[in-house]
Amino acid sequence: MDVYWCSTFVGVASPESGPKYLAVREHLRRRVSALPEHTLLPPEPVLCDEYGVSRITLRRAVDGLVADGHLVREQGRGTFVTRPGIRHEYRESFVHRIAGFHSVMTEQGAQVGTSVLAQHIVPAAPAIATELGLDVADEVVEVVRLRSIDGAPNHVSRSFLPADRFPKAAHEDFSHGSLYEFLRREYEADLAHARIFVDVGTAAIDEADLLAVVTGSPLLVVRTTVRDREGQPLVHSFSRLRPDVSQVEFEVSVGGR
Repeated sequence: MDVYWCSTFVGVASPESGPKYLAVREHLRRRVSALPEHTLLPPEPVLCDEYGVSRITLRRAVDGLVADGHLVREQGRGTFVTRPGIRHEYRESFVHRIAGFHSVMTEQGAQVGTSVLAQHIVPAAPAIATELGLDVADEVVEVVRLRSIDGAPNHVSRSFLPADRFPKAAHEDFSHGSLYEFLRREYEADLAHARIFVDVGTAAIDEADLLAVVTGSPLLVVRTTVRDREGQPLVHSFSRLRPDVSQVEFEVSVGGR
């Protein structure tokens, strides 16, 4: 027996920045995430009235949720709540050691895949230079990777390292293994401190293609700068993650316990 949606929603209240369908999609995503799987959504005219939008706007919002795995359409029956096929944690853990995506997910038993999209030496942009304590236009190694879990795309990461300190990073095969473990193995790097900043962005056209989402979909943006015990920056990375299949977890140890 189908479960039906009941709602007292009275419309999108205030003007939203950006396209209206994105605001509708995000509100719908929050609503369906709290509903039982297989709940039947109301007909399009009802939802259009609730949100005060046209059918075209509503369909764009629903299309995004279907593509992301939150809804499923069944011919002749309607649109139902479903759940994304995978759900994994993206963890930056620094209780016992600083461990990145590959190490943590492998320890959890997941099959981690990496495609290196770019790997070269470039002049440091101002924001990267600031994070790494460099002068603008100092050379850095940039490594861009598409990371997947169990065959499904999870995030795109961009990592930057001082080229004069870590020259081997320009040629290392990063399609396997961990960048952090590479730094420990090849340079005996002391990864002692991590500063992590989490923000929200939207998928550009190229990112949407890589991550198998709709252009403009919300993404989690995680920026990490790792330093040694003397406070010297070693690596700065930022990752843009699909929020429907990722969680960001932080572990903090107090008093060395």
